[in-house]
Parts: sequence; structure tokens; C-alpha cells
Amino acid sequence: MTTLMAILFIGIGATALFDIWVRAVAALRGAPAPDWAPPGRWFAHIARGRVFHDSIAAAAPVRAEAAIGWAAHYAVGILFAAAVVLWGGEAWLAAPTLGPPMIVGVTTVLAGWLLMNPGMGNGIAAARTPSPWTARALGLSAHAVFGLAMWVCALALGAGG
Repeated sequence: MTTLMAILFIGIGATALFDIWVRAVAALRGAPAPDWAPPGRWFAHIARGRVFHDSIAAAAPVRAEAAIGWAAHYAVGILFAAAVVLWGGEAWLAAPTLGPPMIVGVTTVLAGWLLMNPGMGNGIAAARTPSPWTARALGLSAHAVFGLAMWVCALALGAGG
């Protein structure tokens, strides 16, 4: 398998496992499943030159924003998987260890806290949401699961054992 194929497998697989985790947690909490339309709107507005909004809900709607959100979500997952594979190299792909994907997975929560949340009008680390500490804990746990999922997907390539 080529390195690019491994990155795609790990990124898509880990993002899918992340999504399963987030939906399961939402169901257990009696909360709605994540809606990728607002992030899609945000990504579309970034492409138009605007990163920060007082409220992404008040920003002009964008055609296919939910699809844009889902596509961007998976593209970012692939990008983070590429970071792990490039960091660890072929040696890591041949014998995946948990450290690099967990470090990248947990660290990626900072992209949400420091860029996406403020960009969508939710403040740094979700400070302007109704329950900031709950949002932070859920985000951190989901990104830890993403890190673990990258490792599991690398092992599933058959190279780890």
C-alpha cells in the first residue's frame, strides 16, 4: 500500500470512528447529533475571505453548507493523519505505536478551540457557549478518541503485527 493510500485509510477511518463516538455520546446525553452545516458555512466564508464571525448562524447561508462541512471535516481528518504518517514515516507505518497519533489527536483540539470556535462566534475554547466546560471536555475526549482511532486504523492496515 502506498503512503498516500495509508494516509487516506487512516484519516477517513479515524474520522469515521470519531463520528461514531460523537454520535454515541450525543445519544447517551440526549443531545442532538452534530450538525456540520454551521462549520460548512464557516469554511465557505473562509474561502470568501472571512474567518471570524460574531455568530456563524447570522452569516449568509451557503449552498450545500452541510456537504461542505462534512467534506471539510474529513479533509481535516486526512490532513491530521498525514501529519502522523509524515512524523512517524515508513517505520511508524510498519510498526504503529500509540504515542504519535495520541499526541496529534489531542493537540488537534487546539484547532477547534483557537480557530474554529472563535471563527464561528463561540469564543476561545467555546467560552461563549452555554456550557463551555462541557464543550471543552467533549471536544477533548473526541479528539483523544480520534488519536486512538488513527492508531487502530494503522494497525488495521496489517502492518502492526
